[in-house]
Amino acid sequence: MKVSVPSFLYVVQNNLLYLALTNLDAATYQVCYQLKILTTALFSAILLKRTFSRMKWFSLVLLTIGVAVVQTSGDTAHEGKSNDNQNRTLGLFAILCAACTSGFSGVYFEKILKGSSTSLWIRNIQMGLPSIIISYLTVYIEDGDVVATKGFFVGYSRTVWSVVVIQAVGGLIVAVVVKYADNVLKTFASSFGIVISCIVSAIFFDFRPNLAFLIGASFVVTSTVLYSKPEKKTRK
Repeated sequence: MKVSVPSFLYVVQNNLLYLALTNLDAATYQVCYQLKILTTALFSAILLKRTFSRMKWFSLVLLTIGVAVVQTSGDTAHEGKSNDNQNRTLGLFAILCAACTSGFSGVYFEKILKGSSTSLWIRNIQMGLPSIIISYLTVYIEDGDVVATKGFFVGYSRTVWSVVVIQAVGGLIVAVVVKYADNVLKTFASSFGIVISCIVSAIFFDFRPNLAFLIGASFVVTSTVLYSKPEKKTRK
């Protein structure tokens, strides 16, 4: 039953992320989602009694400031243009909620892994099964008529299948990192995806970040470097 908690939260988190992506550009989404680093650190301190140095706390504050700056920024290529299909406020709210669920579920799962001798792969199966059941129920409640008419796999293009495979492989890699490193380090490592997201968005979606976005993203990347910096051990 313990693994049902992160299973449910991961399902909620995935739906929040889809909602956020629908209402935000990819680069803003990627930067704002790094708030999961802050929530992960806070829940690590509460649930795992983990302590952080002043430098690490400073990096977390810098991260928060950077994300806040990005949230107030825009896109120079689309400033002054409105998109009726997007609600930026809703997208930002969804990404903030997703960061909270990510932080708690990640730390909770880490506590389960490191407090038990059960195999990592068994834990993955145990956590995956409740997620599948919850997702199936949600699909049939929300889109039961469409599934009954067109089948369950309607809309599954090659792109969709590619995303499914990447997400599955990524989930296994994350579990290994959580098992043998720690959850905060895992989330900080993923922040380097900001640079990739900006490049891809600029190429495929005509994304042109303004000065505020660049400053905020720089703060986030700098916080990553500061957190990853090895701490000096004091000699006795």
